[in-house]
Amino acid sequence: MDYQLSVNDVHLSFGGLQALNGVSTGVNEGEIFSIIGPNGAGKTCLLNCINRFYRPQKGSIKLEGRDLTRLSPHKIPGLGIARTFQNVELFSHMSVLDNIRLGAHIHLKSGFLTGGIYFGPCRNEEMNLRRHIENEIIDLLEIEQIRKSIVYSLPYGLQKRVELGRALAMQPKILLLDEPATGMNLEETEDMARFILDINEEWGITIVLIEHDMGVVMDISDRVCVLDFGVKIAEGVPEEIRHNEQVIKAYLGEQDLTLSRLG
Repeated sequence: MDYQLSVNDVHLSFGGLQALNGVSTGVNEGEIFSIIGPNGAGKTCLLNCINRFYRPQKGSIKLEGRDLTRLSPHKIPGLGIARTFQNVELFSHMSVLDNIRLGAHIHLKSGFLTGGIYFGPCRNEEMNLRRHIENEIIDLLEIEQIRKSIVYSLPYGLQKRVELGRALAMQPKILLLDEPATGMNLEETEDMARFILDINEEWGITIVLIEHDMGVVMDISDRVCVLDFGVKIAEGVPEEIRHNEQVIKAYLGEQDLTLSRLG
């Protein structure tokens, strides 16, 4: 099968610590693909390898057939991969709109002269990007009322939306989401799940999701990959993963697995 994103026999270690041990998987174009596992399983390490924050010691990661592991990290966004993080990584003293606009910077192609004069192609280019941000992204994420607000003044749940908006401004083919619902209440989590579904279904963007909320994972994922101590232990549709004893054991432990059978 030809995956849009393929991970082949990836090994990553830090000294004597083996973070990823021969992980292979693949993501189909247009799907929501979740990566789950206990704390320390290697989930974020895998995302860090995909966007080249880390370089694996062995294996390959390919986007539409192109090996990413030999590329410089700054080239990855231009190929169509955007990312959000576990902890909000925004410019806290800038406005919501300015933070989101920064994501579109990689698409500005005007040269030094046209940029300095700011007319013609340069102006048209920026205006088109602004329209995309202001008419589509802000509307999708329902943040019109806070577009001029300074980020540090916003509650955590809204800051997570802004970070998602900045990633969308990069116009990605694949969106890597690292625990987008962490720290949110039930209503905020439901909103985030709805936004992820809309991004996937209406905009056709492939989603690679790390999330500890199993309700969200099982409700919105097309397929799920499970890591434990840097090894892939299962992969399949949510219903298969939900009843996989190896997955249950990884989360609950051998004793609790036995008790769950008795119950």
